Amino acid sequence: MIRNRMPGAPSQTRRSLIRGAALLGVASLTPGLAGCVTEGLVTGGTGPERQSNLDVSPILLVATTRKPVGSPPKSPYFSSERGRGLSFAEVRVSAPDRSLIGKVSSVVSGDWAVTAVPQVETGPSAAAAFTQAAFGRDVLIYVHGYRESFASAAVSAARLSDGIRFRGASALFTWPSAAATFDYGYDRESALWSRDAFEDLLKALAGSPSGGRINIVAHSMGTLLTLETIRMLRAEAGEAAMARIGAIVLAAPDIDIDLFTGAVERMGPDVSKITVISSTKDRALELSGAIAGGVVRAGAADRERLEALGVRVADASDYGGGLINHDLFLSNPEVQGVVKRAIGRAAGGA
Repeated sequence: MIRNRMPGAPSQTRRSLIRGAALLGVASLTPGLAGCVTEGLVTGGTGPERQSNLDVSPILLVATTRKPVGSPPKSPYFSSERGRGLSFAEVRVSAPDRSLIGKVSSVVSGDWAVTAVPQVETGPSAAAAFTQAAFGRDVLIYVHGYRESFASAAVSAARLSDGIRFRGASALFTWPSAAATFDYGYDRESALWSRDAFEDLLKALAGSPSGGRINIVAHSMGTLLTLETIRMLRAEAGEAAMARIGAIVLAAPDIDIDLFTGAVERMGPDVSKITVISSTKDRALELSGAIAGGVVRAGAADRERLEALGVRVADASDYGGGLINHDLFLSNPEVQGVVKRAIGRAAGGA
């Protein structure tokens, strides 16, 4: 079972770098799992039978520090190079075919896809344009991890939002990942380089009079960017900005456990907004730890060590049936339920 509650319950091996690198980033092949989810969280939002807003209106709001491709935009729309500040685009995506034939064909052809990027706005007005596009709605911002292209990150954002049947504005913050196995260093530096732009976006959203709640789901290396940015936001914009932040879900955080501890300890009462989805069977985090000299990553740390920091923990170790087990929040309905309930709890003010 995945147990997600406040502190109080107990819960690595080193792989060859070459073998692990060849596998890093491969999607986990999680089979259907029986079992229950006991989280102690308030279930909020809609039931599983209702559509996500993205399925009804397939527009993904994208904020990015990647360099735009072409003017007018052309595929792949955003590159792995660093752009000049923040860019914003309303990206059109195509929803999967819900028919039986479509579900079968999606195994080969994929499900969600980027179909068009009509216009890109870059510069000081990008954050305001994003805020205007989301006006009056709650927002779900997905922050991707290492080794992701713009297209793959957009598909993951769509899958996440649709999977939890999110009813607000679906969004992606995408930073300049090289989308290559051996460019871990470039990716990490690019993620950290993007902190100021992400903070500018969150400040604009938090300062909007629309009243919408800002929910963030970050994966892998994207959790480092997110945690550092939230710390900056709290220090510079104060409690008023943090009051607009709803759930902060850190899925498989690829962060040195000591760095994670220091960052969380500075969060004060806002630590209660954080839910960590961890797994001691995450092979990608094993490799990352090996690259870092054997330092345990937060997403692979023992449950009791994380809970002692005051964060909520959903231990997904028993749900890893694939080779990598690094993206269970995208592939496993039970783990997606953790995200949905965290957002519901934040909306309820619990």
